[in-house]
Amino acid sequence: MSEREARNSGGSLQAGTVTVNDVQELMRRKEEIEAQIQANYDVLESQRGIGMNEPLVDSEGYPRSDVDLYQVRTARHNIICLQNDHKAVMKQVEEALHQLHARDKQKQAQDMAEAQKEAMRHKQGHSMSFSTPQGFAKVKSISPGSPASTAGLQVDDEIVEFGSVNSQNFHTLHNISTVVQHSEGKSLNVVVIRRGEQHQLRLVPTRWEGKGLLGCNIIPLQR
Repeated sequence: MSEREARNSGGSLQAGTVTVNDVQELMRRKEEIEAQIQANYDVLESQRGIGMNEPLVDSEGYPRSDVDLYQVRTARHNIICLQNDHKAVMKQVEEALHQLHARDKQKQAQDMAEAQKEAMRHKQGHSMSFSTPQGFAKVKSISPGSPASTAGLQVDDEIVEFGSVNSQNFHTLHNISTVVQHSEGKSLNVVVIRRGEQHQLRLVPTRWEGKGLLGCNIIPLQR
């Protein structure tokens, strides 16, 4: 990595934009810098094991003739620059991991909140099931292979809800027919009572090889 690239990589990462790939790239840069630092230390080692602080002049103050002074000075300079680059990248790694952790924590909190809401909805629905809802129509017959059969409707199911139609606004079968005609190809929520238990189904009115969009015969219940 060049000094210019290192400087470009030294800035802070934008919050909320960090990905796992970003962290992996930063780790790759870190390992690359560490390899370059080691390579420069190897250069110093090759010069009679000289390190970062040994003097480059002899006892009389003259430049040492037993080492390549240019190589030593260059290696020392590179090590100092690379160590600064390494520090900057490690700071970025720390920031990136912090952001990923914070985002995961936020997502966990959101998931938990959603789970709690779903549990509350389930609890409310379960409580409502104790009071038997009133059916307004009944399935008299179902054609095999029809949309009604595919949705799981069964003969003698009492219909509690059919899309927007319920026991409160149902007047005639024309109400159901209107919903069906306006919902071709769309999923309808259908709630039925079957042997004393409530079932929720998804019915999609669709043209099939038989008559109509449902393939079943529904009759109103007399209350």
